[in-house]
Amino acid sequence: MFEGFARVWSVVALSEELGRAKPLGIELAGTPVVLFRDKEGRARALVDRCPHRGVKLSLGKVTDGCVECPFHGWKLDGEGHVCHVPWNPDAKLATLSGLALPTREIAGQIFVYTDPFEAPSQEPMVDERLLAPGVRVSGFSIVWETHWSRAMENMLDWPHLPYVHRNTIGRGMRDASASARMDITCDDRPWGFHSHVAIDGKPQEGSLDLRWPNQMNLDLSGKGRFILNFVTCIPVDARRTRMLVAMGRDFLTPSWLDWVFNVANRKIAGEDKLVVESSFPVEIPAASEEQSARTDKPTLLFRKRYFAELAGSRAGESEPSERRRALPVL
Repeated sequence: MFEGFARVWSVVALSEELGRAKPLGIELAGTPVVLFRDKEGRARALVDRCPHRGVKLSLGKVTDGCVECPFHGWKLDGEGHVCHVPWNPDAKLATLSGLALPTREIAGQIFVYTDPFEAPSQEPMVDERLLAPGVRVSGFSIVWETHWSRAMENMLDWPHLPYVHRNTIGRGMRDASASARMDITCDDRPWGFHSHVAIDGKPQEGSLDLRWPNQMNLDLSGKGRFILNFVTCIPVDARRTRMLVAMGRDFLTPSWLDWVFNVANRKIAGEDKLVVESSFPVEIPAASEEQSARTDKPTLLFRKRYFAELAGSRAGESEPSERRRALPVL
């Protein structure tokens, strides 16, 4: 499970996407996942396979805080325990279970940890300003036909702005790009790295962060307003990435105004999409297989960590083989 993306926290949805009545099915690194809310309204996640006959639980419904399989009505709670088997009042429920995934809901985002067998060593970390009262978090998803690593490197790339986004967010850099010098500073952080740029020695407004492994935060705050664009590159499979494009802001916060910001962000994401989808090979190769320049520092830092920690990883590798064989539904 979660091949090439094991044992990390990833945002998989915005809080506003998950209601109480219906489960939400997603694909995460080739593994089907179902999200739902329990009796207390907490977001929960299971591998999206009923342990009975392998049916997708996300095709069912949520009743009494449990997800109900659409095939035979088996109910599973947020811990994966089977809590009801219709027609079988004598069923030994303690012996029946699905696979639960660690789940957290923070700052309007739902995180899932990509290993059901191993407890996470740390909690997901978000920009603390997103937790402030009065901050609105909203966004949308689009699918790119590329590996998530290519999409992620694009999100971390400063030099492409005046070319791909020459009439939008890169407009201010357009005139200087022909002859000016760009210097990029990357500072390590517990959650990834923080980067900012100077052009001909003059620091530029805004900063760009990697929130490991797959989220970019672009800070555009200024003049007393907080605005943070953040994009999570969610792997679907080896050739598709779901781009969760979101924003946190402390102004114009009514939900009916979300469309104003979504229109602008859809345009920017569309500018990137065509270019990134043309990259070959689909997944980023080793750094030695492509030519790079000094201003590729952020993407090279990501690439180095990707190959050291994620490429080729699989959930459950350290689990005893006996336990893996006991889960034929997978």
